[in-house]
Amino acid sequence: MSAAAPRPAAGRGRTAVGLLAALLLAAPAGAACRQGLILALDVSASVNAAEYRLQAEGTAAALLSPAVRDILLDPAEPPVALAAFLWSGPDAQTLILPWRLIDGPEALAAAAARIAGAPRPPVDGSTAVGAAMLFAEALFAAAPGCPVLTLDISGDGENNAGPAPQTVRQRPGLAGVTINALAVKGDLPLDHGDFATHVGALSAWFAAHVIHGPGAFVERAWDYTDFEAAMTRKLLRELAPPLLGGLPRAAPPG
Repeated sequence: MSAAAPRPAAGRGRTAVGLLAALLLAAPAGAACRQGLILALDVSASVNAAEYRLQAEGTAAALLSPAVRDILLDPAEPPVALAAFLWSGPDAQTLILPWRLIDGPEALAAAAARIAGAPRPPVDGSTAVGAAMLFAEALFAAAPGCPVLTLDISGDGENNAGPAPQTVRQRPGLAGVTINALAVKGDLPLDHGDFATHVGALSAWFAAHVIHGPGAFVERAWDYTDFEAAMTRKLLRELAPPLLGGLPRAAPPG
């Protein structure tokens, strides 16, 4: 894949230009927001159907958790703008939540429900982290004018197709973006080899090749049943870094 803006998977009938046009129409024009946050969830072949549901429903539950909800709905602050997509191979990204201002309980509930209920797209066997970052770059180009931009990318394997993430993160469109990662220990060694048994190795790979920007960090989920708790910790750090960024990372069980 070239360094151009990402294109949706073949057969979806939408060009990159069309995607951006749709996103611009969906974004609240001139809306004031304090942070634009993209949630990117791994649906490559190493993620089975049950693990996907734990990701999608765990992300929604994390957004609705009392601590995260209180930050998102803080009446003293402008709202957060939220978007979400699923990713796997170089041409396999699926937008499941266009930019939405989380400006009240109804907006938060609707966003969480949309993420939780999103159907899984057809499985692509590869893991294209760099291509997912390119897709996020296109999404950020349509963000509703937030001063802080954050990409929250979750995955259980290293990049094995498409552009190198360490090159993509240097693109001008991601220059002002903080990229954080959530490394997940999966059960299937289809595209992550020894990472299936050593989440620390995957965390180190994300730290070396993916995360970017001031305060960027890697969170860990010890397996997919831990995904909701890990996503909650991650959102707290991302949404309130001055208060909660120094919290210690959870230790592995046992």
